[in-house]
Amino acid sequence: MKFAVVTDVHGNAPALRAVLEKIDQSPGIEHIFCLGDMMGIGPNTNEVLGMLFSRTDVSMVTGNHDEAILALAKGQQYPLSHSHVKTHHQWMADRLDPAFIPKLASLPRTIKKRISGHSALFTHYSICDGKLLAPISKDPFKPIVEPSLTNMETLFNKANEQLVCFGHHHPKHFFKNTRTIYLNPGALGCTIKPAAPYAIVNVREQGIDVSLEEAGYDNREFLLSYEKLKVPERKFILKAFHGNQMGNQGW
Repeated sequence: MKFAVVTDVHGNAPALRAVLEKIDQSPGIEHIFCLGDMMGIGPNTNEVLGMLFSRTDVSMVTGNHDEAILALAKGQQYPLSHSHVKTHHQWMADRLDPAFIPKLASLPRTIKKRISGHSALFTHYSICDGKLLAPISKDPFKPIVEPSLTNMETLFNKANEQLVCFGHHHPKHFFKNTRTIYLNPGALGCTIKPAAPYAIVNVREQGIDVSLEEAGYDNREFLLSYEKLKVPERKFILKAFHGNQMGNQGW
């Protein structure tokens, strides 16, 4: 079975559209796994969710941004650990199409599958022991660790799967030992250049092959929309998550 893995779209509709177009043009891809943080940071929340929920070949899990924004939209307890971005998340929640609330609330945190004889785990990040079903206010996701094989083995030490796909930490991760492949294709919607990363995985009885891919796109209007829409914390976001591309190019 051949499938695509995307993660951390972060409200970036043109980046997601570019990736979906490339996936749809690639022969043999049967499914897409989207590993959370569809919302937050970028302002195209409803457009991104519309693209993903309208497809029949996408499986999604929730990320911390999705769950924090959803908590605000549903009037539930918001995580204290995210208090520094609460104004930003409230802006997103206020603009979230209510039709997406039950759909987001129904998504799982993990997906486990048997694919062509191999076991696979799909999740936003490693989850603390005993917190798989805990609300986001209880901080169920483990703290981020730097990319390395040793750190991935420790982070996912309770996972017995042969393929572990995740996101949350925006850099690409691709590590493997004699048993397990650890794959994070990189944040699709938060990059320092107009190219959106994703991965194609081909699982056969003989083994698992991973190809790290990118889809180029025109991100000018997307980046300008932060100021046009007065997105909270936009100056910090454009610098920290998009490499200050507008300033670098003299827009």
